[in-house]
Amino acid sequence: MAVRAVVIEADGGSRGNPGPAGYGAVVRDPASGEVLLERAEAIGTATNNVAEYRGLIAGLEAAAELGAVEVDARMDSKLVVEQMCGRWQIKHPGLRPLAARAAALVDRFDTVRFSWIPRERNRHADALANAAMDAAAGKPPRPVAASVDVAPSRPVAAADSPARAQAREVAARAATRTAGSDPATTKASWEPRPTFTATRLILVRHGETEWTVQHRYAGRADVPLSESGQAQARATATRVAALAPSVAAVLSSPLSRCTATAEAIAGALGDLPVRPQDDWIECDFGDWDGHTFAEVRDRWPGELDAWLASTRIAPPGGESFTEVGQRVDRAMVALREAYPGETVVVVSHVSPIKLALRDALAAGDAFLHRLYLDAAGISVLDMWPDGGVAVRSVNDTAHLPAR
Repeated sequence: MAVRAVVIEADGGSRGNPGPAGYGAVVRDPASGEVLLERAEAIGTATNNVAEYRGLIAGLEAAAELGAVEVDARMDSKLVVEQMCGRWQIKHPGLRPLAARAAALVDRFDTVRFSWIPRERNRHADALANAAMDAAAGKPPRPVAASVDVAPSRPVAAADSPARAQAREVAARAATRTAGSDPATTKASWEPRPTFTATRLILVRHGETEWTVQHRYAGRADVPLSESGQAQARATATRVAALAPSVAAVLSSPLSRCTATAEAIAGALGDLPVRPQDDWIECDFGDWDGHTFAEVRDRWPGELDAWLASTRIAPPGGESFTEVGQRVDRAMVALREAYPGETVVVVSHVSPIKLALRDALAAGDAFLHRLYLDAAGISVLDMWPDGGVAVRSVNDTAHLPAR
C-alpha cells in the first residue's frame, strides 16, 4: 500500500536512564488518523535519548516502507526535535550515529517536518514505548489502546527549509566526529569563543527556612526565610555584588523565600527591580509538601520508589521533574534571548537549579539525586549564542559562615 503523506508519532524511554529501554512509533493517515503501521521494540539497557532516537528511526523506516513522500514527524522529545532541526548541538557521542542514521532516512522523502508535541498528544507511541520497556524489564506486556490525534502541530523544519539543511549538516558532522576524524569540530564545543560574549547566569538557591533545617519537602508552600536565612541572603548579596558588579536583571521564583533573597541581592546591586518568574518556582511536591523524607517513606513507600526511579513520575497530586525541566528549559531559552551577552541573577529552588545544571553539564538523571545544593549556595554558568555552555562553579558557599 503506497501513500503520499503520513504522520509519524514516536517516543522512547528507559526505566532508570540508563535502564531497561524501548521505543514505540505509530504511522497514521493524516486525514483520518487511521493507524497504518506500528513499531515497538525492547532494546535492552539504554538511555531515554537513545530510545527516543530509535523510535524516530523506526517511524521513518515504516513511512519509507509505505512509500510516503511527505512526512510530519511528531515527538514529545524536545532534544531530538531540536537536534534534528540543527538548532541544538549533538554533544553526546552515543547519539551522533543515531542522528546520522535518522538524517539519512529523512533524505529519502521529498518533505519532512519535525514538530514538538506535548506528551498527552503522543499517548499511543508512549504506550507502545512503555510496553517495550516492560518487555525489556521482563514484565508481562500491557494492552495498548489506539488513540487518534491528527491535530495540526507546530512545524519545525521542512525539506527545503534552512533548518532542514542545517540538520543534514549537523548529522554529517556527527557521523564524522564519531569516526574521530574531525578534531577541530570536536574542540569547538569547549574552546574559548573570542567573537562572542556569553550570557552569564548566576543561579542562587534561596536562604534557609525552618523547613530547610527540618529537612521537609518545601514545594509550593510559601515558607518564609528564617532569621538565619535572612543573614544568609545578606551575605549572598555581598558575594554576588563582588562576582558581578554589572547585572542586567534579577529574576526570582514568586515564592517569598526567593523574593526576599532576591531583594537583598538587588539592593546590593543598586536597587534593581526583582522580576518574579513563574517558571523558576519549585517543583510541586503535592501531598508530600511539609513532610520529611522519613515521613514520606513511611506513608508513601511505593510512590517514593517510583519517583526516585523516574523523572517522569510525580508525587501524589504534584509535578514530575520532567515537567519542571520543561519549564526550566523554557525559562533558559527566554533568558538567553532577552539578555544576550549580559549577566542575570536567578534566585530559585533546589529542583529548578539542579535541572538547569544537569542540562548544562549534559548529565544523566542520576545527577539530580547526587548533587547537593546548600541554602544560599551560588552556581555560575555561561551560555554562548552558538549553543556552547560552560559551568564555572557549582554550590559556592564560601560567603556563608561555617556550620
